[in-house]
Amino acid sequence: MKPPPSPYHCLTLSLLLIPPLLLAATTAYLLQAFPPPRNASSPLTRTDHGLAGLPLNHTARELYPEHFYDGGAYARLLMGKVRYWLIGPVDGRRVVLVNGLSIPAVIWKDVAPALATQGFRVLLYDLYGRGYSDAPHTTYDVGLYTNQLAFLMQHIRWDKADIVGVSMGGAIAAAFTYHFPHLVGEHVGLIASAGIMQSADLPRTAKFMSSPLIQRVAKSKIVRTYLQRLAEAPQSGVDPVSPSDSDSSSDAAAKAPSTESQNAKASKFLLQEIVRVQSAHLDGYNGALASSLREGPIRGLRVCFEGRRGVHGAGGNSKVKEEMEGAADEKNPWTGRNVLLIHGTDDPTVPYKYAGEIAGLLSGAVSPVQLDSPTDGGYDGEDVAPQTLFSSPHPLSSADPKSRLQSHSQTVPPADGTRPHTRVVTVHGGKHDLTVSHPALVVRELVRLFGGAGPRESG
Repeated sequence: MKPPPSPYHCLTLSLLLIPPLLLAATTAYLLQAFPPPRNASSPLTRTDHGLAGLPLNHTARELYPEHFYDGGAYARLLMGKVRYWLIGPVDGRRVVLVNGLSIPAVIWKDVAPALATQGFRVLLYDLYGRGYSDAPHTTYDVGLYTNQLAFLMQHIRWDKADIVGVSMGGAIAAAFTYHFPHLVGEHVGLIASAGIMQSADLPRTAKFMSSPLIQRVAKSKIVRTYLQRLAEAPQSGVDPVSPSDSDSSSDAAAKAPSTESQNAKASKFLLQEIVRVQSAHLDGYNGALASSLREGPIRGLRVCFEGRRGVHGAGGNSKVKEEMEGAADEKNPWTGRNVLLIHGTDDPTVPYKYAGEIAGLLSGAVSPVQLDSPTDGGYDGEDVAPQTLFSSPHPLSSADPKSRLQSHSQTVPPADGTRPHTRVVTVHGGKHDLTVSHPALVVRELVRLFGGAGPRESG
């Protein structure tokens, strides 16, 4: 058996070990560098540049110029730089237009100028990761998008505005109303709105391409170079035009159907090209789309449409739950508002069934609202040609002859006084990009929702 170490041996080891340890600790203490303060003017996270970071003569900037709309500027917000535009009379009724998943504010090219002509003060902006706005290295969830709009409204000193969103923008509009009801006016427009989609309705390819592994591969230099070469390859199509380039004469709105069809093709070409060049040349674009699909406002917003607050956590206590539900009704952010839903029956992206489900959630129905189709005999719309909408001529360049299809307007009664007044406009044969395929109908219904432009509300 080995004898235990003697006290002398232990003391010797301590004398040998303690000085180096003290020296190391002292050195670390003296050399410890406290991090420098953050630059307060910098975003909270790293960002990738938007289209503004590309050369001025780049194809992407020719397709979607920085001054596509008048009144453009940049706002430096917490998560990056945001491109926005303000058009229309300064004292007009304030309206915010929110774009969707893949296409920036150009999606409103035939709607925004028409609203401005009607006397509205319109705010458009590119969502983070799209167009000219920065793409922050973060999760693209509801919080990111709603805070972006809240900070932007603060930047331009708007205390309240009506809000309209298309596709994912509709979901953002609903979430914004839920989280920032004091910033939203009496009217909310939801066009082909996402927000409560089921995963089964998302294309398998989209789910595969948005996976983290595929996104890491897509960021590699080889893949990026390949995408850029594809984007630079010549494409067959027609040259799109911005709103300011369209013919403003009184004869422009009365073009022949063949010319209207050509304009519709030009709009489709424009949108496809913008998606293509963003995917190829913007480092943060594909990641923004992937994160939005996986963690963003495409799904999971039923509570935002229901508007009920505070009912979670009541457990089995029925009395507590009843009291919480009563408090939730008092705080329902949709109370007293007018909501317009516009949806196409042939929408391949956000199926038409979701219009009925959203209407049911808003109205407080126990099940989705059964919507009548325009062919059920309840048609109260009209076949509207673009030139009949406005007292002064204004380009609605992408109006397709097929946009003169029937539309059916259906009022959904609220279940109680805490629910909004909801109206659903069904576009027979309409697909997803209704702001481009049916701009005249969209403008007509929005003006009807707002009750006219008029002076903006005080406060």
